[in-house]
Amino acid sequence: MNIKIWGSRGSIPVSGKEYLKYGGDTTCVEILTKSGDTIVVDAGTGIRRLGNKLAEEKCFDLNFLFTHAHWDHLMGFPFFKPLYFKRSTIRMHGCPFHSKFVETILSKVMAPPNFPVKYSDITAQMSYPDACPTEFEIGSVSVVPIALNHPNGGSGYKFIEDGKTFVFLTDNELGYIHPGGLAFNDYLEFAGGADLLIHDAEFTPAEYKTYIDWGHSVYTDALDLALKAAVKKLGLFHLNQERTDEEMDKIVTDCRDLINARDLDLECVGVSAEMEFEL
Repeated sequence: MNIKIWGSRGSIPVSGKEYLKYGGDTTCVEILTKSGDTIVVDAGTGIRRLGNKLAEEKCFDLNFLFTHAHWDHLMGFPFFKPLYFKRSTIRMHGCPFHSKFVETILSKVMAPPNFPVKYSDITAQMSYPDACPTEFEIGSVSVVPIALNHPNGGSGYKFIEDGKTFVFLTDNELGYIHPGGLAFNDYLEFAGGADLLIHDAEFTPAEYKTYIDWGHSVYTDALDLALKAAVKKLGLFHLNQERTDEEMDKIVTDCRDLINARDLDLECVGVSAEMEFEL
């Protein structure tokens, strides 16, 4: 399983010399499986560059998953080139949402006056596999959803292939329980022993005092989850739109110092656009 990040920024895309290292695009993750399947998670602005790459590679057989319907995870969708190729076959997996969730949110993104091209004008062959609340398969990968702690709800995912596990929990607040969300220990159990955990780490402890119940985590809470879950690698994700490269480097250094102080074995990185993980 190869995981490539096309966007890790939260809330809104940013640009400027202070954001060059970690990138400014919002959430989009590409997963390549042993069986040759391509899975795209979320359609933030990073999906534009992914679409360009897939078009160049003539890769037109795709699977989509969404974590939730907030705009920073959808705004890049209309600029995804494979949507406009008749040869494209795209499966929009609804799991674990209701059967019309994906069609509804994406048609709203492209509905007038939001965008000049309507969802109904897409020429790719689109299909919508039935929604399901529990584990399902995409090729050689098993996918397990879990409810996110986030306003309006959402879904995190565990991807399992050949005994390797990738857990993706963006937009997940560990310090507050939202309607439909779960407790810290539920995420602890879900992430237990994962080879890679990518988790929301938007706020510093000082910032979080102002933003409790906004749906995002303190980076120290994400680190605490990773340590208690005995994961092998932690990726800090959903980077605050104001977080400069220098500030993010300091957060990563602080996490590594905390790990070393406890003499524990955990690799911690700040997740940047173009970063790849091989499991």
